[in-house]
Order: sequence, then C-alpha cells, then structure tokens
Amino acid sequence: MDLPASKLKPEIARILQDRGTSRATASWTPPPKRASRAAGDSPVPEYGPHGEKVITGIERISRPGRRVYLGVDDVPPVLGGLGTNILTTSRGVMTGRAARKAGVGGEVLCNVW
Repeated sequence: MDLPASKLKPEIARILQDRGTSRATASWTPPPKRASRAAGDSPVPEYGPHGEKVITGIERISRPGRRVYLGVDDVPPVLGGLGTNILTTSRGVMTGRAARKAGVGGEVLCNVW
C-alpha cells in the first residue's frame, strides 16, 4: 500500500509493530519517488489467539485545526494502562509511557486500545 511520503508514518508503524499489534512495516523511499510503502505479511491489525481483534479502537486526538499538547505530568494512561497513546516529542515519536519515563511531553497524535 503506497502512502504520501512522511517521516511520521514509519515511526507510527514501528510503535505499533513494537506493541505487537501489526506485522506491517513501513519504509521511506527518498525523492524523487516520495512515497511511503507499508509492507509485510498483513498491513491490517493482527488477531489474537481466539480470533479477537488486537486493536479494538483508535482515537485521533490532534488534528490540523486543533493541536493538543500535554506536559509530562498530564499524559494520561489509556484504559488504565491497557492502551497506548502516541506522542511526538522533542526526542522523536514515542508512546505515552516512554514519554513519561523520559520526562518529556509533546503533541498527542492518537490513542490506541
């Protein structure tokens, strides 16, 4: 699946892959082609051992018209720690748990559970 080129999309794919929700990986093709490609066995979320979906919901937080920034103390856990929030910080794209551990805040992109 080809997507418009971005450095953010492969980082989000890496976080989801590290979390174990997707086997898909993203690679970035440098100019002039300028397209990101999601590759792997399955670009859709994986299923658990009993056939249930691993990702049951995604909530987009920041939008182009309304950016949401949180400090390190304000990053909430998603579903009591069962979910993940994805943030862009000054140290790169990371989960909310990693941002709290690193002591940085940032823009909240989405919540995944």
